[in-house]
Amino acid sequence: MAGKLLFLNACIRKEYSRTMSIALKLIDKLAQRYQIEEIDLTTSSLSPVDTAIYQERSSGRYDPLAIEYAKKFAGADRVVVAAPYWDMSFPALLKVFFENISINGITFENMSDGSTKGICAVSKIMLITTRGMEIEDESILDQASSYIRALCWLWGIPAYSVVSAIGMDTSDEKTRTKRLEAAIDKGLKACEDF
Repeated sequence: MAGKLLFLNACIRKEYSRTMSIALKLIDKLAQRYQIEEIDLTTSSLSPVDTAIYQERSSGRYDPLAIEYAKKFAGADRVVVAAPYWDMSFPALLKVFFENISINGITFENMSDGSTKGICAVSKIMLITTRGMEIEDESILDQASSYIRALCWLWGIPAYSVVSAIGMDTSDEKTRTKRLEAAIDKGLKACEDF
């Protein structure tokens, strides 16, 4: 095994998820080289950071589950995120996960000169997604990628990639099938270098 891979599953539609249909093929291939640990965000008990949680965090007290997840994330060699494209980004449960694991001293470090340094061991992160609309990967309308790229900077992750299938709600069944198959093929090729 080459190392540890953390799989973040934000596919709310479970077995009916088109995003998951791509992710399962890629995770199966990556399991040949990595020890896979999955966090199913649809069953996570993490809460959005509200006023009470913010005050706790400001006092240095964190939800033990947030600390556990942050350590798993920071200690992984690779991270794969499976999340459908929702409301120009991804489901809120993924944002809740990200804001909970963004912990000074685990995923990043505030330096004495006022700068921030990412301290995750993760060297590559891959987003697997399907978009209902005809929105390409580098479009300004794809806020999922721009947000995850910003987190890569914060956490010190040097490489980000995306595997997507677009037009899932705007094309006919034959076209959808071809696009899903093309995304799987692209993803399997990306796995060779991931």
